[in-house]
Amino acid sequence: MANNRAAKSGFAAEAQRKINSKYSEELAEECLVWIRQITGEPENISGDMDNFYEVLKDGTLLCKLSNEIQPGTIKKINESKMAFKCMENINAFLESAKNFGVPAQETFQTVDLWERQNLNSVVICLQSLGRKAGNYGKPSIGPKEAEKNVRNFTEEQLRAGQGVISLQYGSNKGATQSGINFGNTRHM
Repeated sequence: MANNRAAKSGFAAEAQRKINSKYSEELAEECLVWIRQITGEPENISGDMDNFYEVLKDGTLLCKLSNEIQPGTIKKINESKMAFKCMENINAFLESAKNFGVPAQETFQTVDLWERQNLNSVVICLQSLGRKAGNYGKPSIGPKEAEKNVRNFTEEQLRAGQGVISLQYGSNKGATQSGINFGNTRHM
């Protein structure tokens, strides 16, 4: 591990291994390539965990990314390497991601990146932001966002639909309870 903490053991180590197993180097690399398309950084776009963490841990590149998507989104980017300043950067990025439309369940906690607890959730957040970037005239990644498809039915169409018994409800034709016996039969 890159930080000064003692290595996890027992259940904590098992939980960490399970979280790390969900991490996809391909998706992480796709995120870094996309970030470089927009910001011109980083040099190394390898998706391995160590590089992904090193490139993003201080939050400055994430803040630059937000400002490239929409200028002026993050007013102050801390260049200091002090822990709380880096965490402020990550937090500012998370707020901007939510403002860009990334759903709360697709964001991550600051410690997921700063303490390297769940880099997969960072990838998920960047993938989600990558889909939203197209709305701001920037290159996007991943599948295209679905667009609203509003349907307007007339009263007549709605009434006609109520009279139809859908086969999706199934049928109980021929259903009986014969042949069903649970447990042992009763011996007298």
